[in-house]
Amino acid sequence: MDKLTQIALIGPTASGKTALSIKIAKKLNAHILSLDSLSIYKEIDIVSAKPTVEEREGIHHFGMDHLSPNENFDVTTFIRLYHQSYEQALEEGKNLVIVGGTSFYLKMLIDGISALPTMSKKTLAKTDEKLRTLEETYRWLYSLDPDYMSQIASSDTYRIEKALHIFFETSMIPSKYFKAFPPTPTIAGMLPIYQIMIDKAILRERITLRTKQMIQNGLIDEICMLERKYTRAPNCMKAIGIKETLAYLDGIYDKKMLEEKIITHTARLAKRQTTFNQSQFENVIKGSIAELEKNLIG
Repeated sequence: MDKLTQIALIGPTASGKTALSIKIAKKLNAHILSLDSLSIYKEIDIVSAKPTVEEREGIHHFGMDHLSPNENFDVTTFIRLYHQSYEQALEEGKNLVIVGGTSFYLKMLIDGISALPTMSKKTLAKTDEKLRTLEETYRWLYSLDPDYMSQIASSDTYRIEKALHIFFETSMIPSKYFKAFPPTPTIAGMLPIYQIMIDKAILRERITLRTKQMIQNGLIDEICMLERKYTRAPNCMKAIGIKETLAYLDGIYDKKMLEEKIITHTARLAKRQTTFNQSQFENVIKGSIAELEKNLIG
């Protein structure tokens, strides 16, 4: 076997992607690659709505329980996970189902990213120095490369840092660097994309039910454990469900308000995800859970 069948499944949070992806993987004899910014962490189980080991029904899930909460990641992490999942599926005569919990990473796998130069100690030191005055550095970079920097928020430390790395290491402004080194797609070949379409009111009901279940299943205890073990410093501690629970623990919210805030913020996230999915992917096969299940499983 020198090739495999791969498909992608996208949809907003709480739309039913996880359960459907497991059914599809069983039907297609496939592994699953999860592209999710919270499920990737070990110990973050309830708040991520991660399927339990039993719910995974023996399907190997790449991209879940991959990092500790105090470890950072970026799109290159998912690029490595894609190659790992593809190669293992190929070796084992299996196929691959990619589930886009955070569809931005799927977009990057399809479009590709530009390879960055290896950073010298001198570059890293100069970058660290510049990041101490973020606003001033942003203005300086903007004066050098307005085309690139106009796409970046002045508070986006990650992308400002990347721009500094490129400039200090290569003496090229980022827009010229990316023109000289265009992105290379990671996913080659056919990748049909299936998008779950769901009524806004029904999705809100699902989000509400899931939030209530999270709280009943021990959300608050899980966040207490994470804070005690990892503090509030890691990026993941700012995720929806975690930040509201920390506010509850600080006495800012009561339990009813905690639930309402998580529901509201999750619904807003779902709206942003739907807008992104509608605008960023072409030739997508759209349908309800029932329609896609019939299409893919029969």
